[in-house]
Amino acid sequence: KIPFTCYTAAVEEPGMKEAEDLTWAKKVAQEHNFPLKTATIPIKDVPSYLTKVVPLIEDSNVVKVGVALPFFLACEEAAKDGVKVIFSGLGSEEIFAGYQRHEEATDINKECLVGLQRMYERDLYRDDVVTMYHTIELRLPFLDKALVQYALNIPSKYKLSKGQNKVIFREITNLGDVAWRKKRAAQYGSKFDRALEKLAGKQTKSAYLRQFYPQHNVKVGVLFSGGKDSTYAAYLMKQMNYELTCVISLYSQNPSSYMFHTPNIHLVKQQAALMNLSLIQQDTEGVKEEELKDLTKALKKAKNEHNIEGVVTGALYSTYQRNRIEKVAEELGLKVFSPLWHLNQEEEMRALLDKEFKVMITAIAADGLDETFLGKTLTHKDVDKLAALHKKNGLNIAGEGGEFETLIIDCPLFEKPLTVKGEKELENEYTGIYRISSFA
Repeated sequence: KIPFTCYTAAVEEPGMKEAEDLTWAKKVAQEHNFPLKTATIPIKDVPSYLTKVVPLIEDSNVVKVGVALPFFLACEEAAKDGVKVIFSGLGSEEIFAGYQRHEEATDINKECLVGLQRMYERDLYRDDVVTMYHTIELRLPFLDKALVQYALNIPSKYKLSKGQNKVIFREITNLGDVAWRKKRAAQYGSKFDRALEKLAGKQTKSAYLRQFYPQHNVKVGVLFSGGKDSTYAAYLMKQMNYELTCVISLYSQNPSSYMFHTPNIHLVKQQAALMNLSLIQQDTEGVKEEELKDLTKALKKAKNEHNIEGVVTGALYSTYQRNRIEKVAEELGLKVFSPLWHLNQEEEMRALLDKEFKVMITAIAADGLDETFLGKTLTHKDVDKLAALHKKNGLNIAGEGGEFETLIIDCPLFEKPLTVKGEKELENEYTGIYRISSFA
């Protein structure tokens, strides 16, 4: 056996309940006789660590910073002990299906692979620079190539079963209660996220963290249709301090395009102007798979003209769209950001309204959605109706199945509201479009 020491870091504050990660670390160490060292700091000391951590990871993203803080403290404590190699459990969630997105995926192992492919930008760079700062080598046994290949071939029924994730991994650990503990993200289990919330006060955590890294994280272009998902995705990325440089819109001649939104797409130009963003417009005939060549042209143009490093999508559940966008982006050396991916649909709709997005229904195509929805600006009562229809006939509350299309006529990104007028055109009782004829 090789001697080792466990390290755990957390926020400790008088009057605050002990951090969950700290409680569990002590419990497991005692039960299994693991040597454990803890590194704890009060909230007042967190800003001094932020001055080191945020510029180090070159990112003010709230989640990345919240995870980096306890890892930085643990490595700091390990460095004091002369530790030269540290092991991390990073990767276990990806290969054994430990996230909510895995539970909602149609192909669990494919979703595991997608997560692995995106780990460098999201996790690996962050942890690598933290360990290098402390002259420590990072080892990630769950990312061993042979283990990853094996794990990606494990049937999904052994990973997710009866509401539990990572089942096969939990069963083989033989660690008792801790093996079946519900996943708790590091920033929450360590209470660092709570510390950031207290320090931020009335401003958002993102706004608070920008003072430690005023540069924008990455310059991005937004794949933009003018509807709720792409607009909300753009808003969330801006909130996380990414620089929005342009919107990229595909004007499809095919109203049944497999990839791109078509109703009232001509209004994108006006919406871009209201957001003070340049518009990259690309026409496409909308032929299946062939339209990806037009997407490539649009992204190339955005990269050349605006030096974008990544592209933002409003993808919620469509793996068809996301996989194709990621393939094109990868060929161009662009990162892909999908901040809405597998977000609960009702939560998304209510969050939009709470953040003062004005969402207009511009097309309907589902039982229960009659002409009263066309041209309507949604309210919480309308979301209640959509939720009731979901229970009754399975309608997607966010319209992910093409049940309805939307247009954003106002939101926090706009300088002023978009005023539109149009007419309802009905094919039948539950199918129709609100065709906008004038706008200002």
